[in-house]
Parts: sequence; structure tokens; C-alpha cells
Amino acid sequence: MSTDVGGLSKAVPPPPETVKAEQSLGGRLASFVSGGVVRVFLILVGLFWLVPTIGLLLSSLRPPEEMTASGWWEVFSKPSQLTFDSYDKLLSNSDITDSILNTVLITVPATALVVVIGSLAGYAFAWMEFPGRDWWFLGVVGLLVVPVQVALIPIAELFGKIGIFGSLTGVILFHVGFGLPFAVFLLRNFFAEIPRELLEAARLDGAGELRLFFRVVMPLGGPAIAALGIFQFLWVWNDMLVALIFTDSGSQPITVALQTQVRQFGNNIDVLAPGAFISMVIPLVVFFAFQRQFVSGVMAGAVK
Repeated sequence: MSTDVGGLSKAVPPPPETVKAEQSLGGRLASFVSGGVVRVFLILVGLFWLVPTIGLLLSSLRPPEEMTASGWWEVFSKPSQLTFDSYDKLLSNSDITDSILNTVLITVPATALVVVIGSLAGYAFAWMEFPGRDWWFLGVVGLLVVPVQVALIPIAELFGKIGIFGSLTGVILFHVGFGLPFAVFLLRNFFAEIPRELLEAARLDGAGELRLFFRVVMPLGGPAIAALGIFQFLWVWNDMLVALIFTDSGSQPITVALQTQVRQFGNNIDVLAPGAFISMVIPLVVFFAFQRQFVSGVMAGAVK
């Protein structure tokens, strides 16, 4: 549509009603779906995903006789059932409390070592020249396909010979060894996307490799490093297979301690429920606390 003003033709946009009428059915459906309906649907999915955690929390706050007699949803009709007696009993169980401490002592060093060593190796593979760099990197990538189960017996024999089998050190070293290939692969690909001009400018200013790594590469690689840390933390915290084989009664984490409680005391649910909730809620807290960095790290490769 156009109007003639002073001999000049001026385009006039069509009224909104015309635009809406001319919009295709697919476009209207896309606009509808991209609105509040999707948000409501995602919120419902998130709440549905949290139902097991909420159920476990409410179960851990009920007396043992109530837990065995009815489902956790009975709390909403009988809120007087809620009590912290199970948590008091949990804190008085030395096996569970010691296993929680062991889990922290295993998870924190295993995560920190993988992040630090993986970052240094990823930077070296991305920006440092040394003989056989590409072949070494291919070897690291090849280790990604090695299943954990294949290495359990050989490494158990090796740890037994050097005297660290059954200790926290052996479990930490195992997790570090199997966590490094993925860490190097992830961080090398991320660091390689850093503009070369930025690194060259830092070198012209007199920055050495270590200073360049800590002052330039590490701040830029924060999202990827955070994502790696969350992956490693969740994997180590929730691990049971490796801990079941490489730990003894004095070094077992909470996953093995809870399994032992089930085997020895089949009806010890007043300890199992709060212990399982603590084991579940800590990874959830870590994930939600760093979810922004996690999403940024996962999406970093797609937006560069």
C-alpha cells in the first residue's frame, strides 16, 4: 500500500489485522507454542522430574512403621507424621557418617585433579608445539572408548602390588585416570577456538606460557571448565562399581555404605531413606548452583 504525498510515493505498512490474517497457520502455531504454553509444559516436566526426590525427602521424615505401611503421599493428609528422628539416628550411625566424609575426600580431589591436569593438557594439545602432538592426542581420544570394566582387575592387581588397594588414594587415582581422557578432549577442543591473535598479543607483551595459561586461557575457558567439573563431580559422587571393588570398610563412600546397610539390615529403612536423600540431594545442589556455567560450557562450542 502506498500514498502520494507532494508527488512522492510513500509506502504505508498494512494494518496489524491484515498481517495477522495473512500469517500462515504454521506461523500462528509457532507463535502460540513459543509462548507461555511451552514454559508451563517445561515447568511441569521439571516438577515431574523432582517427584522421586520429593518423595524420598518426605519418606525420610516419616517414622519407619509408617514408611512400611503406606506411601509417602500420606504425609499430605497426615502431616503430623513428619519427624527428624531418622536423621538423628543417621547421624549416630558411624558407618554412614564416615562414608559421607569418605565420599567428600574422594570426590573433591578426583574432580580437582581432573580439572587441573585436563586444563593443562588441553592447552598443551591446542597451542603448544611438540613432537607427535597429534598422535598423542589421537591416543587420548582412543582411551575414551575403553570401558571401565576392562581395567578393574588389572588395576586392582597393580594397586595391590604397590600397596594402595583398599585406600582412598587408589579410588582417587582410578577416577582421575578414567576422567582425564574426556577432560583433555573437551578442553582441547574448547581452547583451540580461542583467537590466535589474542594469544599472540599476550606473548608480545612478554607473557610466558604459564602466565598466558592462567591470565588468558583459564578466564576464557571458565564455562567449559565448570561443565567439566560438574560432569566429573557427578560421576565420582554417584559411583558405586569402582568404590565397591577398590575400597574396604574404612574407606567406602556412601553409595557402598548404603548397599552394605541393605545387605546386613534389610529393614533398616529409617537409616536408608535419609542416607539416600543426602546422597541424592548434594549432587542436585551442585548442579543447580552451577547450572548457568554448565549450560554456557555445553553450548560454547555451538556459538563460536
